[in-house]
Amino acid sequence: MAVILGIESSCDETAAALVTSDGRILAHKLAGQEAAHRPFGGVVPELAARAHVEMAIPLVEAALAEANIGLADVDAIAATAGPGLIGGVMVGLMTGKGLAHASGKPLIAVNHLEGHALSPRLADPSLAFPYLLLLVSGGHCQLLLVQGVGDYRRLATTIDDAAGEAFDKTAKLLNLGFPGGPAVEAAARIGNPAAVPLPRPLMGSTDPHFSFAGLKSAVLRARDSGRYRAEDLAASFQQAVVDCLVDRTKRAVDVAGGVTALVVAGGVAANEAIRGALAGLAERSGLPFAAPPLWLCTDNGAMIAWAGAERLALGLVDDMDVPARARWPLDPRAEKARGAGVKG
Repeated sequence: MAVILGIESSCDETAAALVTSDGRILAHKLAGQEAAHRPFGGVVPELAARAHVEMAIPLVEAALAEANIGLADVDAIAATAGPGLIGGVMVGLMTGKGLAHASGKPLIAVNHLEGHALSPRLADPSLAFPYLLLLVSGGHCQLLLVQGVGDYRRLATTIDDAAGEAFDKTAKLLNLGFPGGPAVEAAARIGNPAAVPLPRPLMGSTDPHFSFAGLKSAVLRARDSGRYRAEDLAASFQQAVVDCLVDRTKRAVDVAGGVTALVVAGGVAANEAIRGALAGLAERSGLPFAAPPLWLCTDNGAMIAWAGAERLALGLVDDMDVPARARWPLDPRAEKARGAGVKG
C-alpha cells in the first residue's frame, strides 16, 4: 500500500491531501480565497498566486500532522502541473518538486482535469473503465470516454464559454455575489425556471459540442428588459444549462456505446439540479450513474493524490524538468472544434 501526498493550486484554492493506493483519505486540508476575490467579483490571478505561496507548505505540514506521519513515510509526491492559472500552478508544482527532491520520493505531475476524471474512482472503487464522463467546471465543459489512466477520448467540448464560466458571469450580471455557481443555484431554488424564455444553444444539433455564450447574452438582455426578478432569471438560466447538458450528454451516450457508467465530475457537478437531471438520463439509458461527493467535485488535494496513486501504480512518474502548463488537454489527439473560444 502506497501513501501519496497530493498538492492542488490551479485556481483559487490551495489544498494538500494524503491518500492511500487503496482509496483511504488519511488527511485533507484546504484553504479557500473567497474573501480576497469577492470585492472583484472573480478570481484575480496575482492575488491567487500570492495566497498559494503563503499556504502551500503550512497545508502540507498540517496534512502530515493530521495523518500522524512524516514526509519520509510518503511514497510519492503528486502536484497539479496544469491546466490552470499559471502563477498558481507554478507554486504548487514547485512545492511538489522541492518536497520530492528533499525526500528522494518520486514526483508525479498531474493534469488537473485527470484529477477530476479519476475522482469518481476514489469515491467508488468498483467504477470500472471505460466510462462516459461529463467533465463540467469553471474552465471546461467536455464529454470524455475514459478508457484508462492517461487514456482519454474527447467526444465534445465547449466552443465558447464553459458551463461554470456561464454560471459565474450570470451571477455577476444579476449581482448575486461570489462565488457565482453556488449563488445562482441558491437563487434558482426560489425562482421559476419557466419564467424567462431563454435559448438552448445547440440543443438537438448533430454537432456534438456545447455553447453557452449566447445563453449568457440572453440573460443580459432579459435583465436589461426590467421584466424579470433575479431569482426567476437564475432559475431559468440554470434550467437552460441543465437542458443543454442533458441533451448533449444523451447524444454522447448514443455515440459512445459499451460504457460501464455515466459519470459527472468537476466543480459544476456539485449543482444538485444538474446531478439530478444526469442521474435521470443515466436511468433512462440503462446505465449506472456515478458522481463524487460534493466536496470532491470542487478543487481539492485528494483527487490529485488519487490520480497520483493511479499513475504510480502504472510506473508513470516524472522528471524534475516537467513544466507547468496553462493549457493541457486530456486528449491532445482530438480534432480541433470550431469556435474561437474552444477550450481543450
